[in-house]
Formats: sequence, structure tokens, C-alpha cells
Amino acid sequence: MSADDLADRLNDALPQTQCTRCGYPDCRHYARAIAAGEADINRCPPGGAEGIARLARISGRPPLALDPACGAEGPLRLARIDEAACIGCTLCIEACPVDCILGAPRRMHTVIAEQCSGCELCVPACPVDCIAMIDVSSPRTGWAAWSAAQAAQARARHAARRARLDREQVQAEARLRAAARTRAAAPTRPANAASRPAADAQAIIEAALARARQLREPPR
Repeated sequence: MSADDLADRLNDALPQTQCTRCGYPDCRHYARAIAAGEADINRCPPGGAEGIARLARISGRPPLALDPACGAEGPLRLARIDEAACIGCTLCIEACPVDCILGAPRRMHTVIAEQCSGCELCVPACPVDCIAMIDVSSPRTGWAAWSAAQAAQARARHAARRARLDREQVQAEARLRAAARTRAAAPTRPANAASRPAADAQAIIEAALARARQLREPPR
């Protein structure tokens, strides 16, 4: 099996919460690191013990206890925004890896619970601490609290978000190039063009003052 095929299988076995607790930017990057022999299989708290067992079977490695440095296995917790305290800063929207938060600048935000992956990335992003994580699955934890359908949805939403961000970056770069071309094509003004009106105005003022002085001086 090639490293790419192994990475694909490992990625399919991850819960796709995109929480980054494994130390990688998303589930796909973690799967690639495992396939390349650069990461252990015990760095995914959302998958828990069952997730480690799945990764062990696919990779052929022995199961390990969950690395406590990455967090602990727990129930599914979904984000909830205190809408009365929300200031509409949009930082939580920027942090959400699955685009499940709706809102606009200086307007109340809200989380679409059915789309939230429980990644918790929005919590530290909020400057007014108005986001809480609500337990919705106890006593079920890990894969017992999270389904394949939910993982597939989170994976698709994350991919759509990445595509949107890439598209917006391309559009922004195109606008910058167009603006640069416009500036380059604009006629160049003489270096002293901007200062000429001020110089002309000063000459007029000085001439008027000279005439006023002449009128005030007694005739000789």
C-alpha cells in the first residue's frame, strides 16, 4: 500500500472534528503524518480509545493509550453562544473549521448545532468569553458519541471552507494585481505639480499684502 493510500484510509478512520488537538492543522494532515511515520496513532482525543484501535488496525501498529498531552477522551460537546453578550466581532467565524457559525460584523452570532463538530476552536477566539461548550452525549464518549455520518458532514464542510478560503485568496490577489496595473498605467504628474497651487496662492497673498502696505504708507 502506498503512503497516499494509507493516508486516505487513516483519514477515513478519523472523526474529522478538525480540532487540531493532535498538533496538526486538520485530520488530513495528521493522517499523512501517521502514514509517513512522523506521528503516533494516539493523538486524537475525539476518536478516543476506539479511534486509536481503528488506526492501529489500519496502520499495523500496536494500540497505545491516548497521549494525555493532546487531551482526554470525553463526551461530545457543542458550542453555544450567549447571544446577549456577543459583540459581533466575527473572530469565532474565522476560527470555525466547519463554517457552522452564522453572523455579521457587529451583529449577534449563533451556532448551527447540527453542524458543530465540537472542536472548541471558537472558545479561545472569543474576546468576551461568551461561548460555552455544552455536553450533549454523556455518558457516551469518543466514537460512541460521534457517528460516521457526522464525521462525513464535518469533513465535507471543512473541505468546502478550505475551497472558499482558497478562492477568496485568489480573488484578493487578482484585485491587488489589477490595482497595481491601474497605478502603473496612470499618467505621472510632474514632481512639483502638487506644490504649484500652494505656491500660486502664496504669491497672490504676498502681492495683496504688498498693495495693502502701499496704501497704508503716507505719500512722500
